[in-house]
Amino acid sequence: MTTATTAAAASVLLRGEVHTGRRVITDGWVHLAGGRVTAVGAGFQPAPPAEHEERGHRVVPGFVDVHCHGGGGAAFGDGHGDPEREAAAARTVARTHREHGTTTLVASLVTRPVAELVAVATALGPLVRSGELAGVHLEGPWLSPARAGAHAPALLRAPVDDDVEALVATGAVVMATVAPELPGGLDAVRRLSAAGVLVAVGHTDADAAGARAAVDEGARVATHLFNAMPAVHHRDPGPVVALLEDQRVVVELIADGVHLHPLVLAHAARSAGRGRWVLVTDAMAAAGCADGRYELGGLAVSVVDGVARLVTDDDGTGAAGAGAIAGSTLTLDAALRCAVDAGLPFEDALAAVTSTPAALLGRADRGHLEPGATGGAVLLDADLHVESVHP
Repeated sequence: MTTATTAAAASVLLRGEVHTGRRVITDGWVHLAGGRVTAVGAGFQPAPPAEHEERGHRVVPGFVDVHCHGGGGAAFGDGHGDPEREAAAARTVARTHREHGTTTLVASLVTRPVAELVAVATALGPLVRSGELAGVHLEGPWLSPARAGAHAPALLRAPVDDDVEALVATGAVVMATVAPELPGGLDAVRRLSAAGVLVAVGHTDADAAGARAAVDEGARVATHLFNAMPAVHHRDPGPVVALLEDQRVVVELIADGVHLHPLVLAHAARSAGRGRWVLVTDAMAAAGCADGRYELGGLAVSVVDGVARLVTDDDGTGAAGAGAIAGSTLTLDAALRCAVDAGLPFEDALAAVTSTPAALLGRADRGHLEPGATGGAVLLDADLHVESVHP
């Protein structure tokens, strides 16, 4: 992959098969200036003047990731609430994923003490207000101990009003994952939704009725569907089927070949239908890095052959398979390729990394390439690898 990311102020003309998110233009072009799409057209008729011009196989909108913990060796929360350290870590993560086409990124935080989560969300607030981040996602602490996954079980807790209010008051939280069966869980779903926070059902031991109750109270997302929730049984469908069938819900899918078998990925996507599924990375610090030892929310993680798992063995070697899957090392361009390889139509997979997550965040300016869009553009080669990212 060769990636050239141009400055937002530069005027750029991109040529190729243009997928705007609303139409496909063969032999098309997109003009960007000042961080915005200013014009879109077909053929070689004059476009607005550009300082730089590039041609690729496909021109697509910048990707939108609503669930990402880290990359480039850094993770959101690494600074434990120190504003300078948090900003440095966040920019490392954003830069890493931008090289792979992601121009809109939500900062996901794993479970930590509530006071520390408040400090981290507050420290990330300036980056949210400046547009460097699209917001903060709280994946914890309101998760089921029975479905903790890569979260510290001792830090998991039922939601209480003071905690909910303190985190919402940071002004940075755009999404929160809640296990609705916890004491106070449905009340938290209701309060968060009323405050304008997207509520996701995840890391849950709820049954189908419990998942439906959460949606009735305002939940609109399923956190990494299938993972960290009861499996589907023909007499006990659990939350998976309930969330997948509910037209009010958008489901997250991790397309890395590890979290979901390709057949399951394709089946879930087709069942939900275009516009109701998003591809997410759930990436941890090792995304864009070599195998080795890392940390996720204070827990030791070993990455072997690109698979991240908690270290549970006594000698600390952390062989692959030792513990629970601890996020991924995925980037959204790889997720896009995985979805297409699984047999899903390119346009549907592209929507799952662009227009659908943008709509979920309420960002009408992102996820498309029509005039006025601010989410940037990505040039892809014939094999769907990123050639360049603009602006």
